[in-house]
Amino acid sequence: MSARLLLLAASTGYQIRTFACGGKAVKEALSLWEERERRRLEILAAVDEAEASLTRGEGRPITQESMHELAGSVKQRGRARLAAKQNSPR
Repeated sequence: MSARLLLLAASTGYQIRTFACGGKAVKEALSLWEERERRRLEILAAVDEAEASLTRGEGRPITQESMHELAGSVKQRGRARLAAKQNSPR
């Protein structure tokens, strides 16, 4: 195996294996490619859904003020849940 191929395998996090025959190596390579492609398509589908959601106006504007409001809302809900939990009989 060439030094360049070893470096590529190491940089991508793949384990380096020795195969008894070329057919097994090809099957393993195809399996890895199919898994990577499946994950890529899932990511693209999620991006498409997010873009459609924004188009429908379901997004949240991200500004410093909106983030302060969100943090305040989360704190308020958390405090209410904590108070309810502390006041409930065990």
